[in-house]
Amino acid sequence: MNTKKHIYVNFAVVAVTIASLVGCNNQPKDTAKAETIVEDTTAQDLSMEVRDGKIIKGYEVGDSATDFKLKDVDGKMVSMSDYKDANGFIVIFTCNTCPFAVASEERIVALDKKYKVLGYPVIAVNPNDPNVQPDDTYELMQKKAKDAGFTFPYLYDANDKVYATYGATKTPHVYLLNKEGGKNVVKYIGAIDDNVRNASAVKDTFLANAIDELLAGKEVTVKETKAIGCSIKV
Repeated sequence: MNTKKHIYVNFAVVAVTIASLVGCNNQPKDTAKAETIVEDTTAQDLSMEVRDGKIIKGYEVGDSATDFKLKDVDGKMVSMSDYKDANGFIVIFTCNTCPFAVASEERIVALDKKYKVLGYPVIAVNPNDPNVQPDDTYELMQKKAKDAGFTFPYLYDANDKVYATYGATKTPHVYLLNKEGGKNVVKYIGAIDDNVRNASAVKDTFLANAIDELLAGKEVTVKETKAIGCSIKV
């Protein structure tokens, strides 16, 4: 009897454990209403996608980035091949409402104004699916670009999933590309600077430093930093 009782108790424990795990997995995902200015560490790893049955990770420093063609807020299709005289590109995955993205808007405009005349224009891409994040519709992107005074293309990526090819997981998430031998080589990945929350408290401008080194014909010293922001909503 004692042996049977012990078996029944163990079975009950296992059953309760399984039920708990299933319950956790069925919990609803976070919504945009819960978005606050704290680092979002709950995002799934979006840096991988499946193509032809194989798991493909996003770009690493030294990889060649393929071109893309996405719809801008003015209705035109934009690709990197349109920039014949560019030396490279500042590709930034961002969105309308993430507090980190909003806090970075003036910095992104300043980067575009400074570096596009030097051959490194900004191309901003919104990766969020408006079915998941309703404030990231194409129409609201148009309003954002106008209200924030964007001087660069702001592209809609809800259908093409360019973010997955790059391996972007946050907004904002930066990829600095340099034209080399007809290819767009990834030179830096990560954050714009060391304080996404407060521009006045920035001490190290990672992205600007990397561009300045490329312009000086030098190797980029800091090639990768951690992107701090909201998880991409897909």
